Amino acid sequence: MAAEIVNPRSDHSKTHGAASADDISSADEPFDPAFALHRGGKMAVQATVPIRDKDDLSLAYTPGVAKVCSAIAENPELVHDYTWKSQVVAVVTDGTAVLGLGDIGPEASLPVMEGKAILFKQFGGVDAVPIALATTDADEIIETVVRLAPSFGGVNLEDISAPRCFEIERKLQERLDIPVFHDDQHGTAVVTLAALRNAAKLSGRTLGDLRAVISGAGAAGVAIAKFLLEAGIGDVAVADRKGIVSRDRDDLTDVKRELAELTNRAGLSGPLETALAGADVFIGVSGGTVPEPAVASMAPGAFVFAMANPNPEVHPDIAHKYAAVVATGRSDYPNQINNVLAFPGIFAGALQVRASRITEGMKIAAANALADVVGDELAADYVIPSPFDERVAPAVTAAVAAAARAEGVARR
Repeated sequence: MAAEIVNPRSDHSKTHGAASADDISSADEPFDPAFALHRGGKMAVQATVPIRDKDDLSLAYTPGVAKVCSAIAENPELVHDYTWKSQVVAVVTDGTAVLGLGDIGPEASLPVMEGKAILFKQFGGVDAVPIALATTDADEIIETVVRLAPSFGGVNLEDISAPRCFEIERKLQERLDIPVFHDDQHGTAVVTLAALRNAAKLSGRTLGDLRAVISGAGAAGVAIAKFLLEAGIGDVAVADRKGIVSRDRDDLTDVKRELAELTNRAGLSGPLETALAGADVFIGVSGGTVPEPAVASMAPGAFVFAMANPNPEVHPDIAHKYAAVVATGRSDYPNQINNVLAFPGIFAGALQVRASRITEGMKIAAANALADVVGDELAADYVIPSPFDERVAPAVTAAVAAAARAEGVARR
């Protein structure tokens, strides 16, 4: 079915509306391959059964389909066996926090949502359907997704701005009995933890030995902080535009007040630079630029994970002067922190066992499996595997499925 991977130069793509240079450029503008690839979209629906004659038609549609519908009406659980429900994820956005583009609206978000869907298929064998909603109201988003949920085995929330994303995910988890996963939060956190585990292993330390500083208190920053604490990190402080999130601040949102209670055991206050002095780990999910002297003030053998795209908070050339391990969000540097390492396998594992939700234990299992893929190849420029490493998705899928069974959320 959905998210068929199509060669843009194939005959199929021509019927799908392949672009010519005249379609997307003028005499003053060069041909742009990005537009050529995107013309007509990046997805197609593909049947999984043939319809060659009237006998096939009578089985796939009427009258044969009526028997299946009646059986499901009598026993709703059969929907998992006789439809695609248990194999398909809704990729839902309101277009308010799209990549580095910000609030660009639902229509402009669709190329990203299509891209997400084909990544699900390519890297996890999971079908996905992009759904861009023409509302930014949290309650309307929640109600819409609840009403769509009977068609899907899981919901991947994508590019919804903070702090609304936290409420939307929480309320959907409360109301639905299928996995709900905000990838901007948890996918980033899973991959970050995997890379950090291996960086610590490489330096002969454990997570408990580390003090981390996170730049950015949006969806990713909050999720990473909570997840690292769940995994046992020694301490973590989070900084937003106004400085370290601490209990003595009176300008915090509800989400940041909760974060202040959970983090910053050292009781630091002031700007980001204050927190970085003597820190073992820097994690950037905010953009902006960290001054070189602040990086230089970190502890010997520090780790710098500067993940803003396209411009990391700390340029790798500067980070390498002071850090033992450097990671970015970019594919042209080693150690890319890329969510595609996590979300396809996490959903594949959850769907495989018909999990009712994705637990912290399942996410930690995913991070551990991802870290273990590196194995004996562990090195400063290889603490996280490539998204194209074919071992990744099967390892994450198996670990997540096993954790779901162990935690009692699996239904098969």
